[in-house]
Amino acid sequence: MTSRERVISALNHKTVDRAPRELWALPGIPKYRTADYEDCLRQYPMDFTGPLFSYGHAKRAKGVASEVGEYMDEWGCLWHVGEPGVIGEVKECPLADWSSLESYELPWETLNDADFTRVNESCNASDLFVKTSTQVRPFERMQFLRGTENLFMDLAYGCKEVYTLRDMLHEFFMKEIELWVQTDVNGISFMDDWGSQTSLLISPNQWREFFKPLYKDYCDLIHSKGKYVFFHSDGNISSIYPDLIEVGVDALNSQLFCMDIEELGSEYSGKITFWGEIDRQYTLSFGTADEVRSAVKRVRAALDKGRGGVIAQCEWGMDTPAENIMAVFDEWNN
Repeated sequence: MTSRERVISALNHKTVDRAPRELWALPGIPKYRTADYEDCLRQYPMDFTGPLFSYGHAKRAKGVASEVGEYMDEWGCLWHVGEPGVIGEVKECPLADWSSLESYELPWETLNDADFTRVNESCNASDLFVKTSTQVRPFERMQFLRGTENLFMDLAYGCKEVYTLRDMLHEFFMKEIELWVQTDVNGISFMDDWGSQTSLLISPNQWREFFKPLYKDYCDLIHSKGKYVFFHSDGNISSIYPDLIEVGVDALNSQLFCMDIEELGSEYSGKITFWGEIDRQYTLSFGTADEVRSAVKRVRAALDKGRGGVIAQCEWGMDTPAENIMAVFDEWNN
């Protein structure tokens, strides 16, 4: 069974020889902990890869991401990084005042000048499952552009500008997905961090009215060309699991340990593929290897029914010992 066959079988809830593997590493891991990172990939080869491509040069971008200091992204959002190897936080937002909305320009140059000429060749040269990550994250991008507090007030009051901004971003993100569905990638990923530790950040009903239609458009477009939909969200998002299944998400990466894992397995096994994860708030970073193994066993007991539908994924943070990451993938092999 090739890696691509393994992932596709898991996504279709068919029996696999082992759960597909995917490791997410914060930028500082391959940069500052290169030997550990390469050793892990050598011992536990991943089943996923990304295509060769580049977005167009962003006219507003400056600085270096994930290094201590400041950098500006392609949208004009200024990020502050307090420690090496992490992404940082947006501290200065280009649309903090709605008066800037009329003249604000989306970074269309990143799409219009994108170089996708190597995508299909790189897909066809590998037997790994080729998944691309996108810029698609409407809720988070609105926060980065407006500021989190401002956006929550916008949503609460329903001002006309927040609908205008949403629709502007949606047009941009649909164009990005349109570019990708014309290629040979197997899966397309997008994200939004929706949950706090205990609940959704806005009411589920408001989420369904304001954001769910966008997600359905993304999923419909991706499925129209036979691609698989991968979606990530941090936090407790149990209240919208049924909605994400309904709109067509194939694989969902969520913080399982913020929720009732056993209930998720009981309700949704066979309806969606659980794309990881293992608790990174405590267990991976501060637990022992034996505690990591116990966490993997819990996830497998709740979600792995022996008929696919699970992906062995975890995230490697800057403070996570290498032996804990190794323990994750070793336990999934047992």
